[in-house]
Formats: sequence, C-alpha cells, structure tokens
Amino acid sequence: MGEAERGDTAPRMRISYWCANKHETKPSFAEEAGVQPPETWDCPRCGFPAGQDRNAPPSPPRNEPYKTHLAYVKERRSDADGQAILEEALSSLRSRRIIR
Repeated sequence: MGEAERGDTAPRMRISYWCANKHETKPSFAEEAGVQPPETWDCPRCGFPAGQDRNAPPSPPRNEPYKTHLAYVKERRSDADGQAILEEALSSLRSRRIIR
C-alpha cells in the first residue's frame, strides 16, 4: 500500500531526549496535534528517564532493595517493643498449655 492509498502523512517534528547515560532518543510527534511533547521520555536503550536538556538529564530512579516482612516489622518496632510482644505471646501460650 503506497502513500496514495493512505493519504498524506501529517507534518512531524522530532525532539531529542538524553538520558543519564548520554543516549539520544528522537521520537517524532505530529505538529498539528496541538499537544506539547512530554518533558521526559523513557530511553529505549537503558530504560532510564530522558529529558530535553542534554547537559542536565533526569537522574535515574533509585531502586529500593527487596525487603522481607521481618525487615518491615523491624522498621516499625524497636527491639524493646519486639521483646515485650514476644514475652506477651509466650506467656499467653504458657497459660493455655495443658500440664500432664
């Protein structure tokens, strides 16, 4: 199918985006869309965010390491709180224990 069957293409504008690894990406946007191009664009090479300022690209996102349930609990409670909860649970178990 040629251009005659599809019609004329809309005028396009290409905008350069740079990521923190200095990769350049040039997506094209329709000029007549009436919408401003986005400030950031995901770099197709490394996945980092890319911006239009070559000298000050957006910083890469910080990846938080995986945390276990215990790590989240330790963030919320001090060692003294944990010891008190443990003592309470143990005393509850001891009181329900059947002596034979």
